[in-house]
Amino acid sequence: MNHNIFNSLQDISLPAGGKAKFYSLPALETAGLGKISRLPVSIRIVLESVLRNCDGDKITDAHVKRLADWKPNAARMDEIPFVVSRIVLQDFTGVPLLVDLAAMRSVAQRMGKDPKLIEPLVPVDLVVDHSVQVDHYGDKQALEINMEIEFRRNNERYQFIKWGMQAFNTFKVVPPGIGIVHQVNLEYLAHGVHMKDGVAYPDTLVGTDSHTTMINGIGVVGWGVGGIEAEAGMLGQPVYFLTPDVVGVNLTGRLPAGVTATDLVLTITEMLRKANVVGKFVEFFGEGTASLTVPDRATIANMSPEYGATMGFFPVDDATIGYFRDTGRSEEEIAAFQSYFKAQNLYGVPRKGDIDYTRELELDLGTVAPSLAGPRRPQDRIEIGNVKSRFVELFAKPVTGGGYGKDTAGLDQRYPVRNCVEKDIHGETGIAGAGPDNGGTGDVSSQPGSARKQAEMGNNLQPGSARNLTEMVSNRPILNMEEAPQCISNGPFDLGNGDVLIAAITSCTNTSNPSVLLAAGLLAKKAVEKGLAVKRHIKTSLAPGSRVVTEYLTATGLLPYLEKLGFNLAGYGCTTCIGNSGPLSEPIEEAVVTNDLVCAAVLSGNRNFEARIHPNIRANFLASPPLVVAYAIAGTMLKDLTNEPLGLGEGEKPVWLKDVWPSDDEVRALIKFAADGETFRRLYSNLTQNQLLWNNVPSVSGQIYSWPKSTYIAEPPFFQDFSMQPSQPGGIQDARALAIFGDSLTTDHISPAGSIKETSPAGKYLLANGVSRMNFNSYGARRGNHEVMMRGTFANVRIKNLMIPGSEGGITLHQPDGQQMSIYDAAMKYIADGVSTVVFGGEEYGTGSSRDWAAKGTQLLGVKAVIAKSFERIHRSNLVGMGVLPLQFKENDSVQSLGIKGNEQFDLLGLRDIRPQQSVSLVIRGADGSRREVDLLCRIDTGIEVDYYMHGGILPYVLRHLMTK
Repeated sequence: MNHNIFNSLQDISLPAGGKAKFYSLPALETAGLGKISRLPVSIRIVLESVLRNCDGDKITDAHVKRLADWKPNAARMDEIPFVVSRIVLQDFTGVPLLVDLAAMRSVAQRMGKDPKLIEPLVPVDLVVDHSVQVDHYGDKQALEINMEIEFRRNNERYQFIKWGMQAFNTFKVVPPGIGIVHQVNLEYLAHGVHMKDGVAYPDTLVGTDSHTTMINGIGVVGWGVGGIEAEAGMLGQPVYFLTPDVVGVNLTGRLPAGVTATDLVLTITEMLRKANVVGKFVEFFGEGTASLTVPDRATIANMSPEYGATMGFFPVDDATIGYFRDTGRSEEEIAAFQSYFKAQNLYGVPRKGDIDYTRELELDLGTVAPSLAGPRRPQDRIEIGNVKSRFVELFAKPVTGGGYGKDTAGLDQRYPVRNCVEKDIHGETGIAGAGPDNGGTGDVSSQPGSARKQAEMGNNLQPGSARNLTEMVSNRPILNMEEAPQCISNGPFDLGNGDVLIAAITSCTNTSNPSVLLAAGLLAKKAVEKGLAVKRHIKTSLAPGSRVVTEYLTATGLLPYLEKLGFNLAGYGCTTCIGNSGPLSEPIEEAVVTNDLVCAAVLSGNRNFEARIHPNIRANFLASPPLVVAYAIAGTMLKDLTNEPLGLGEGEKPVWLKDVWPSDDEVRALIKFAADGETFRRLYSNLTQNQLLWNNVPSVSGQIYSWPKSTYIAEPPFFQDFSMQPSQPGGIQDARALAIFGDSLTTDHISPAGSIKETSPAGKYLLANGVSRMNFNSYGARRGNHEVMMRGTFANVRIKNLMIPGSEGGITLHQPDGQQMSIYDAAMKYIADGVSTVVFGGEEYGTGSSRDWAAKGTQLLGVKAVIAKSFERIHRSNLVGMGVLPLQFKENDSVQSLGIKGNEQFDLLGLRDIRPQQSVSLVIRGADGSRREVDLLCRIDTGIEVDYYMHGGILPYVLRHLMTK
């Protein structure tokens, strides 16, 4: 900082008095570097970082000139070194990142270097939000029981996180029970403008969750990266990427009455997926954009991974400033934020014609209709009136065509569920989790959480508040995890295809948005008043993104009505959407599996990939929170909610969706309860105060981790036999196909985050190490142990290896003997025999979460290259970061066109002197002696990625760089 190239270092007056320096973008236009004022806003913010961090070494004035000269439709060959202001982590991805940092310190110590060389150089915030699971639901104890189970399951992980807090100076932690990383980021971590060494600069970041993009809703440039890239950024490396295309989306008009932000984002997701914005910046502009609230903008930005974009960016304007004020930021901070963006000519939403975009798309908000998306992908939008017919269509459609391949006669069949009575959490015989809520009796107004009860309890004892939770847990008998409730009904009922088994108001997408949460509460209130209920066997849950949500649902008196329908507070974190939906009762699981039922989940999340929500629920639909409540009441996807009643209310009278749907005016009247700055300041003022569970986790001291024996945390093998001189990679000869996959293979398929099956390689490993089935936890929680994760790679129960047509699950054929075995076992056999392997894929290989273990596990299984039709952005980068070659078929070539079966041998030629995006020859040698050769595109895209690959990955590269310094 404090250089002055292009005379760009200028003074800015601060509203609170005094002055600061800033790197002026208008000054670059004055200096003749181009028409900066017509660049997309997001490009200008990246340009500021390049300008400010220009050091003549990693970042030069040539980088500044090239980006300042960005052209809408130029060839994208220039590499941008982007230095971010900070980094955010969630715990599933943050723990393995911390494991790698700890391993680097161990390497440094063994080599006689100062371990403190390994230290984050930018601020890092880890939010523990992915570990809570919906084990208990449907009553007032759900939150406390789920959190206690969470802490018992994750004690070893949390001890390790606490070690990281004291070992690294710039590593901060938001403990469990506070909220989802993206909402905490919006409400608390984001500052708009930073100040360092007297220089003001905008907030920018990368995060280890795909949905880091939610922060784009308040004008912050940031996106999701794998933990591998995030580590490099933490340790001083810029985030490198190719100059992007920027697609401008002109929003016009206004949303119709009764249409939610969720309906809008599902429409945008469908539209932009069709427009192929993969790997591009998307920037929203126009009068319709300016009319959206910041929570609505954040909802759209959140789902940019679902429409494939690197970002879904919204500029800063008066609405952004208002949001900062509503969320309790200081007036001094707000004034500096506004002044800085005005000085940079970055303030306000551009109108049509103001900016030069690569291309422009347009959406009239008035055309948006109530919708769901599913049953397998977020972009598969269905208008609400077509949900029933679409389900019926897919039910009968062949599996090869994306359907379920069933006889439609099965839609009318019902199957009895075995009855059970089991001890509840206190050891008393009865219905586990039963109570006056969710189908019982009782005065709603007197339940905990009601406005009346709230007044009696006092302002500091809201349901779910830190103090209240601490008192409840400390005054309750210790939970034996083996007694976690499994049965939910002591009365007979039956199941059929299309039945809803999970209904969850969950995930970051919508739980930052008061309009849809208040709408859900209002719908619940009207439904309860009309005598509607939710069947007890449907697993209902409310998992908000922050404690603020339950504050305003309580203040408006709506929480008791949600509770009455079973939507009790189950946790503050990413639950159902990440696969932490928890178990269904054993009799229900038995009925579903035995009868091969296609049952459904409805959730207000952003991901619904196969086996993600629950391994045995095969149809998963994304919907707005009020529609989640509505479908919970309906109980089935085989009901057209536009032409059939939700259910029968008092006096057996039919109640229709329109009878309970809240008006826009009703929602607007309550929004003020969600915009109380004092509430935000109070809840975020001290994150550990009265957090008994977290504060009681033992802390481990020392700068070097001792690596005690654990099935959660283990020293990874990435630095075994580490030396300062990298070995040079060469060609790949006589390789075998470990697996062949089709289109849209997600990182959920490659590296599951959900439950661990006993019969899987990971399950067998845990059992062999004395872990009971009850304590398996999830793949996500065990990402700090490579032994579990490499066994979980390609082990998803719904993954389809085309080497074995019609199969599901992580199996393959070992060659040349053709023996069928798990992919893990085959990989270990190949490694033992010194045989290299490759993996083949189709379009959009690696779509989904920014899951570094999808690349780490691939590398540990001995895979040298992944050859696919196309790659999703983050996973491609992660593969390079782990020293695995991403190679892309050219033109119309594919596994199918080349007739690859999996019994061939493969050579990869032309890898001696790698250049970005060069051609590589694939030689295919058939079992019959045939030989073919085709050209592939090497998807090592940039010069720095060549360096990473030549060093065996980004982590060895960074470690050698740090220890050389």
